[in-house]
Amino acid sequence: MDDVPGMTRLAPGILVPTERLAFSQVRAGGPGGQNVNKTASKAELRVAEADLVGLSWAARLRLRDLAGSRLTNDGVIVLSCDETRSARTNHDLVLERLRELVREAQAVPKARKRSRPSRGSIERRLEAKARTSERKRGRKDHPEG
Repeated sequence: MDDVPGMTRLAPGILVPTERLAFSQVRAGGPGGQNVNKTASKAELRVAEADLVGLSWAARLRLRDLAGSRLTNDGVIVLSCDETRSARTNHDLVLERLRELVREAQAVPKARKRSRPSRGSIERRLEAKARTSERKRGRKDHPEG
């Protein structure tokens, strides 16, 4: 399943049709001097979340959460990269960002186990409360005088 023609592997068992990855190059800010005014080196990647093959339902939900503001109302994930002056390097980096996003979505979070405070911690807390109560009780004005 790894080397399927016309498919790009994003993570183990997760593929996307290569033609569904919409890359575009746009003008970028940042380093590069006058070069950035002339060249389109910022890489932008658009891919529909529905086009990801092999992603479980739960992982899709996690992917939507992880994508956050990078997910459009149409369910398209938009990623961009303008870290380097090279359009090719930015192209590779933005694809790697998508892979990382999908890998994070695949990771199943560990369920939290409820724990109980230890007997010692309960006793220490109650002793501290008693000390605080005694201290405050000592501050009161007694009408005995």
